[in-house]
Amino acid sequence: MLPRDLEPFVLGAVLLGSGGGGEASLYLPRLRAALPADGVELVSLAEAATRGLRTVVAVGMIGATSVFTEKLPHGGEIGEAVAAARRWSGLEIDALIPVEAAGLNAALAVAAAAELSLPLVDADLMGRALPRFDQLSLVVEAPELLRSAALSEPGGQVLVIDRSSPIGLERTVRAYVSHAGGWAAAAFGPMSTAALQGRSCEGTLARGLDLGRRLRSVADPSEAALVATMLGGIPLAAGRVLEIERLPTSSFARASVAILDRTGPLLRIEAENEYLVALRDGEPVVTCPEILVVLDRRTGQPISVDRLRVGDDVQVVALPGPAWWRATPSRLEAVSPRAFGIDLPPVLLPPTAETTVGSARALDLAVGTEQ
Repeated sequence: MLPRDLEPFVLGAVLLGSGGGGEASLYLPRLRAALPADGVELVSLAEAATRGLRTVVAVGMIGATSVFTEKLPHGGEIGEAVAAARRWSGLEIDALIPVEAAGLNAALAVAAAAELSLPLVDADLMGRALPRFDQLSLVVEAPELLRSAALSEPGGQVLVIDRSSPIGLERTVRAYVSHAGGWAAAAFGPMSTAALQGRSCEGTLARGLDLGRRLRSVADPSEAALVATMLGGIPLAAGRVLEIERLPTSSFARASVAILDRTGPLLRIEAENEYLVALRDGEPVVTCPEILVVLDRRTGQPISVDRLRVGDDVQVVALPGPAWWRATPSRLEAVSPRAFGIDLPPVLLPPTAETTVGSARALDLAVGTEQ
């Protein structure tokens, strides 16, 4: 990934956030400063195995992304967490992988790879933004791989957790984050790249870059059908936000959004940190794990759940979610509407080429080759 790729990459990461994942654009100046002229090397899991890149840690920010702009980082938190994981395990870390290749965590992973001079694996553990620890692909598919973590908070304190279960790990991580003031950097693992094959969402960083480039190339962002076609999705609505009901809970903020389409139907979106379910005149049309994107019709820029306001002139587009979650019923159950307490079965888009990841074209895009 080269410096010229940063703006479209961050834009694509916001799209994959499905209205959540944190304000990645705020981290763009830091990303520009961190990235060297020759960029960051992206490698597929298959390529990592053939090149002897055996050991990785999954890095990201844990906690409330809104607090990130209030309790500012000093910039070295992920590096400190990776160093602690290396010291504790005694293993050399060959590469990094993002916890989620969406929103703020996508940008943080690229910056960390640049600052640590390590390759970045073109995969992640979610494929989009999701709010809960039990929605990591490893927790769903291979919990035995997720037994340790190193955490670093802005004040300099570092905590290492080892020989835990995913449930125990989450409890300790959440307690530490609360103690740390709302967020902390995390390095999960170390893990082997071989073990992650088939247990992670591959090609997601390349997909984010591709999506960002496509959106930037749209001549008229006010045309929902055109935007949807360019992004490989379908248009759901174009009109004004009539109502937003925000329902704070003890854990994640819920919201219910009503959008009056210019042609008459009412689109309602249910959200919990991210946009999760879209209903047209009361009938579900698309649900998670598919990706719902709300865009400003004038600028084409994505609008997060937190920043959406009554009266906004928007368009809503549904994009195919990560193919990994579709592959088995148990995976799909972990990210279906019922996993969020919404009593609906998943409503998915037809599979398209956009859900195919890890292709040679995707990797070409990731290193900055224009098609």
